[in-house]
Amino acid sequence: MTDTIAAISTPPGRGGIGIVRLSGPQALAIAQELVRPHHPLEHQRARLADVIDEADGERIDEAVVTYFAAPNSYTTEEMVEVAAHGSPVVLEWLLRRAIERGARLAEPGEFTQRAFLAGRLDLTQAEAVRDLIEAQTLVQARLAASQMGGALSHRVAPAKQSLIALVALLEAGIDFAEDDVSVAPQEEIARRIEELRPGLEALEASFARGRIVHDGLTLAIVGRPNAGKSSLFNRLVERDRAIVTATPGTTRDLVTERISLGGIPIELVDTAGLRGTAGPRGEALQEAEQLGIRRSHEALADAAIVLVVLDATQPLNDEERRLLESVVARPAIVAINKSDLAEEETEATRAEEPRLAGRIVLATSALTGDGIAALRERILALATGGAAAEPGMLTNLRQHTAVATAIAALGDAAKANRDNLPHEMILIDLYRSLWALDSLTGQTTPDDILNRIFATFCIGK
Repeated sequence: MTDTIAAISTPPGRGGIGIVRLSGPQALAIAQELVRPHHPLEHQRARLADVIDEADGERIDEAVVTYFAAPNSYTTEEMVEVAAHGSPVVLEWLLRRAIERGARLAEPGEFTQRAFLAGRLDLTQAEAVRDLIEAQTLVQARLAASQMGGALSHRVAPAKQSLIALVALLEAGIDFAEDDVSVAPQEEIARRIEELRPGLEALEASFARGRIVHDGLTLAIVGRPNAGKSSLFNRLVERDRAIVTATPGTTRDLVTERISLGGIPIELVDTAGLRGTAGPRGEALQEAEQLGIRRSHEALADAAIVLVVLDATQPLNDEERRLLESVVARPAIVAINKSDLAEEETEATRAEEPRLAGRIVLATSALTGDGIAALRERILALATGGAAAEPGMLTNLRQHTAVATAIAALGDAAKANRDNLPHEMILIDLYRSLWALDSLTGQTTPDDILNRIFATFCIGK
């Protein structure tokens, strides 16, 4: 890189500290014109400095300046960070002066992109930088930190090295066939390909949990009016987020709140009570409640997990029966709420027990809190699908697609070997598998994909 970039690297708004970051061949020279250090700048040494307005020589602010000499910096270039007080006016003034002196405004993610292009990070590590910035739970932050440390790259490396060795063996046999160089027989090629699959398949399977940890999911709480949906919602959120009254139909619109269960971000959606187009006495529902019920059905369709809330003191109605049938093939939990009033459970409710057979059914009481801990555990189990946390998990679709492509290409290579096709044909599939693994870490990723990835970063990182 021949140009120098600059950006404010802290969030917009006022704060105790704000940072202006520069990277490139002129970073040090420009920084020394922005501030007046009390002592000469040295590599990895923080120096106190004054921010001076050259127009009148007045001090505007004080700052702490840290210089990182190339190649021992985040971007491997000359890099300087100016940490002043977090006044937007001062930070923007510093940035403007840096641009006037030859720097240009950095594009989103350009600092990390330069680190990637310089070979300091591979693409999975660069993606983890963004994930760490965006982490909403401690588990997400730990996973991102692990990926930044190269956990995913290290997990891919053994398979990649074995694949390279097999490619080299077959290439040697082709290039030097006339010199009688020994080439592995068909059985040896099959064995080597088969040895590659378990590790990659286990890595592909890690996407089931990695995706959930990274993206979270949505849980819709549905049921009849006055079954206690909003009360259960408040219990899970651990505060009075939704309005609760004894009047059916209080919830007219969706109420959402994000919680963390076992480090998994889950968006809870409290919905309007589901019932037909008329009230219990045949009166027409108000338009607002009808719209709320329509949105409840939409939330039900979109949710990854459904929590069906039944009233322990009431028999099932037709709407509830249809609801239970609609979630048969979906991740769902049935909470029989108001369990503290179990002595009032009706004969009709008990008669419906066969309809609940085979489902996850929990007795809960939003009033007393009974069953809430078990409900949380069940939600977490459904969210993760039973998949255990492990280092080096796949966390996004791009990564999963790369590994799935590599596995599929190995399958094609194995078939070509079984069909006694020439080694040149087997190599086509092996190279396709290798290129897929290369794209995972970034060695063969097209520029347009790289630009899309880094465009999702914040400016200044």
